[in-house]
Amino acid sequence: MALSTAALSTAALADQPVVVASKVDGEGALLGNLMVMVLTRLGVPVTARLQLGPTRIVRTALTAGEIDAYPEYTGNAGFFSGTDADPRWRRADTAYAAARAFDAGRGLTWLKPAPANNTWQIAVKGDLARAVRLATMADFAGAVRRDLIELCASAEFVESPAALPSFERAYDFVMPRERIVMLPGGDTAVTLRAAAQGISGVNAGMVYGTDGAIAALDVAVMSDPAGAQMVYEPAPVVRTPVLDRYPQIAPALDRLFAGLDLATLRRLNAQVAVEGDTPEAVARRYLGSLAP
Repeated sequence: MALSTAALSTAALADQPVVVASKVDGEGALLGNLMVMVLTRLGVPVTARLQLGPTRIVRTALTAGEIDAYPEYTGNAGFFSGTDADPRWRRADTAYAAARAFDAGRGLTWLKPAPANNTWQIAVKGDLARAVRLATMADFAGAVRRDLIELCASAEFVESPAALPSFERAYDFVMPRERIVMLPGGDTAVTLRAAAQGISGVNAGMVYGTDGAIAALDVAVMSDPAGAQMVYEPAPVVRTPVLDRYPQIAPALDRLFAGLDLATLRRLNAQVAVEGDTPEAVARRYLGSLAP
């Protein structure tokens, strides 16, 4: 008896590779490699399109069905949905729930995020932080009021309402602009090193929460108890029909990302950004270190 059209279609889909992409940055490539390797171990056919481009390019490819999965950050769904001012994006649990709800009707599923917030933060030179006991942004605000802080940051960080001005509103301080060394680019490796080494008199710098160089330098990253910044936890976003076709993907990626806490992700990023390993090599070594 001849196979039905539906059966033929299902058989064809079963052989179709899952296209996994990532953004162009080092952490995106690391997470993308991890996803590719986990799916390969599951016996899922995979095509890798890693470091495809910036957020706009990769997100458009996903919604157009040109790719099937990539690692995204929960906070970015606030911008996708035009609701970035909503306080839901400033807590990890509500940010994830909001991202998942926003994309559910688009045939996209957010799997569980890593417990590692890659949001904008401020790092302070270690000896200064220890001397005057700086650990939170409230402490940092007090140090600014005492004229103790010289900050290195990008123009975007200084000028964007979502960055430094958001910290200033939440913690009731004003960072004097004459005490800011403002750079045209957004390379946190530069601002972090300036803060750690006191370059040009700087003793604080903008960072992202999971920057690899944090683990390699003597700095203290200020916590944000007031939730001034949106939460950016990395999570796989996958086209729902792919998860229906390969139900083993969701639990495997959930387990993977659950293990990528802040300390782990910083350590892995450091192996790429500081030690010069490739994202593929770091991903392979990390997976090899996990219990089967």
